Amino acid sequence: MNVFVYDRTFDGVLTAVFDAYARKTFPDELLAEGDSLPLFYDELHTVVTDEEKAARVWRGLQKKLSASALGCLTQSWLSELPEMGMLLFRYIRKTVDAPRSIETDFADPDVLRLAQIWKKVDWERMRLMQFARFQKAADGTFFAAFEPEFNALPLVVHHFQDRFADQRWLLYDIKRRYGFYYDLREVTTVSFDDESRQAHLVTGMLDESLMDADERLFQDLWRTYFKAICIKERLNPRKHRQDMPVRYWKYLTEKQRK
Repeated sequence: MNVFVYDRTFDGVLTAVFDAYARKTFPDELLAEGDSLPLFYDELHTVVTDEEKAARVWRGLQKKLSASALGCLTQSWLSELPEMGMLLFRYIRKTVDAPRSIETDFADPDVLRLAQIWKKVDWERMRLMQFARFQKAADGTFFAAFEPEFNALPLVVHHFQDRFADQRWLLYDIKRRYGFYYDLREVTTVSFDDESRQAHLVTGMLDESLMDADERLFQDLWRTYFKAICIKERLNPRKHRQDMPVRYWKYLTEKQRK
């Protein structure tokens, strides 16, 4: 058994592909740094991520795959599933070796699995846009917290930058402790590692001391509106949970008690 160890980055996977073809040795397992090694193996290769090698592999993929298929690769990577490293490696190897594009060959289990993962990540992207609830802070910044199942926050930044170009906002992934801040000019990545700042983000709701003077009023108005348009005779809790997953409720204004 041949084992490759990489740094759990997308460029690391691409570098692993380059190394495999250069060495003419392909891994049976592609493990991330820190993962437990199998009890028995024949060869262990540590992949040193190299941007130039990764770029060469990516340029090769651009010649064999459509833009949508390339997007599927990068978006699926954001699933953060343990299997993604080896799955992408096998998919890329098949792409390189095949005489034509494999992106629609769903009889291949790797192509099918990658498409399934991409669909799940894309659903998460859509939900982040649907269930964003901004709170206005005292300094005028609009804050929205999320805790997505997949690391889909980078996929919605362009949407919010385009739609709310005239407002300062902060999108924050509480689970992964990072976010994106827009200052009316550009978007930057931010992280609140300081425990005192992180404490305000535990619930995803701003403390009243940090809110704009009118924010509480607008939240009450939104809850009143949400309650007013609800037709009790047509309530379907099961359908409601299906359309609006419970894991999002703690960040939705209309689900918070006054």
